[in-house]
Amino acid sequence: MEKACIDINELINVFSNTQGSVYQSDKLNCFYVDFGGKFARYNCLSLQKLKKVVEEIDIESLLLNTHKADFELVTFNGCEHIYLLSALEIIALKDLLQGTFTMFKLNHLINDCLNRLVY
Repeated sequence: MEKACIDINELINVFSNTQGSVYQSDKLNCFYVDFGGKFARYNCLSLQKLKKVVEEIDIESLLLNTHKADFELVTFNGCEHIYLLSALEIIALKDLLQGTFTMFKLNHLINDCLNRLVY
């Protein structure tokens, strides 16, 4: 999906690193991952699946295996997006997704604390 089709003012930046960003759209009830030259739309479950797939990649074995290139195809069933990533890009995507889910947890904790103060 192209960035031009989406009103960037309606997106909330959840987390960014030097390689990409994750945005939330409350209006469309979805997330956008801007990474590796791709601007991809995910629902909540798909974003969790992407995080799981990326976290399961063994970077150490990928780098130590001299019989194949240090690239990995990243996708999962039911996903229309495919990433071909180097080991460094995989590390950056792991960081981006871990930061995103940390922000989700932090937001939940803050809301929980604020609700307890009100009641």
